[in-house]
Amino acid sequence: MVEYVESVLERLCAVNPETEVWWDSSPLVFEQWVQKMVKEAPENKKAVLEAQLRRIYVADDPAKSLIHGCTTNPPLSLTAVKSDPEFWTKWVDGKIHENPGIDAKALFWMTYKEVVRRGAEMLLPIWEKSNGRMGYISGQLDPRLFTEVDIMVRDAQEIRAIAPNVMIKVPASTQGVEVVKILTSMAIPTNVTTCFTLPQIWAVANAAKDGYALGVKNGVDMSKWRAVITHMMGRLTESSELDKQAERRGISLSWADKHWLGIYVFRKAYKLLKENAYPSKMLLCSMRDGPLVAGKYKFWDVEKLAGGAIVYTMPPYVLDPLFKFCDDMVFENEIEKDDVPGDTMKKLSKIPYVLQSWDENGMEIDQFNIHPATIDTVKKFSEASSGLENFCADRIKAVTGASVMSKN
Repeated sequence: MVEYVESVLERLCAVNPETEVWWDSSPLVFEQWVQKMVKEAPENKKAVLEAQLRRIYVADDPAKSLIHGCTTNPPLSLTAVKSDPEFWTKWVDGKIHENPGIDAKALFWMTYKEVVRRGAEMLLPIWEKSNGRMGYISGQLDPRLFTEVDIMVRDAQEIRAIAPNVMIKVPASTQGVEVVKILTSMAIPTNVTTCFTLPQIWAVANAAKDGYALGVKNGVDMSKWRAVITHMMGRLTESSELDKQAERRGISLSWADKHWLGIYVFRKAYKLLKENAYPSKMLLCSMRDGPLVAGKYKFWDVEKLAGGAIVYTMPPYVLDPLFKFCDDMVFENEIEKDDVPGDTMKKLSKIPYVLQSWDENGMEIDQFNIHPATIDTVKKFSEASSGLENFCADRIKAVTGASVMSKN
């Protein structure tokens, strides 16, 4: 019998029982990741590591899993399809035969929903055991349509109908704020994405609060509704616009300065929602590992926010270094600390990009779509959606012998 050794994730969650860890990728690739991690581990650590990893998602009894949910996005959905090309090629080809004349856009949407459905099925026992509080998988709206309110609401209802444990990933765009309010009033759970700044977080938190009140007023059953707001921390701090604005002012930002910025924004958002008793829960993604301090491996993006009633959503690129280099890491309640170095705050306070990011009134709602991090991320997500649509177009051509264009 393998010795029980508490994992780094279990120690993190032990600081606060309201801390959640979610898997940030399609559940369909979890087993491949576990096998890869075990294969790469030293021989004397393989057994313990495998036991720890299999407690993250317990395949034969999912309700016992450490994870409480799952986030995914277009790039991760495309990765899921590419990770098992034999299965997905056969599945897609079957749909082409079943639906003569189907175009690439419709086939893309059908395929994407199937990726979400299969993931939701894997987490459904968690949802059932928690009476609908946990076990959600996020199905993201098509990022290419992030300005279209009516289409986003329609597509959200369609994705939500896949399974009871599907929540909708809504963009923190100008139009997305209204979509959050509408969906919340219908008791449709939401996960706000492409969200980087405190003004966006504050706007969608208010939209969810207003939508919740409207739902209650209209007699909607809100008992299984929940909402999370994703802060894409790394995508905020790695924007080239931050470097450009700092350079123009003769300011040199270190790796640490940038990470403190992300930590500060998240801490402030967490405090703001907590003090105002808002129903949404903060979710952290886009974490980056490091730094090395006196030769010891650290993971500030995780450590400095420990102890909060928050969600960490972790993809393989976060979990890999946590398990490989942080197996002795000790966590304490740090999320409510005020320990950002004064010199860092002084430098950051001179940069407009930063002032917009850490003040809840730093931007108007109609500025959300032109924020540099929004533009960059929506572009990457849109390219991935197009990549999956192109895969479908290629299969249509292979099966039918003709190129089929998407219908408008």
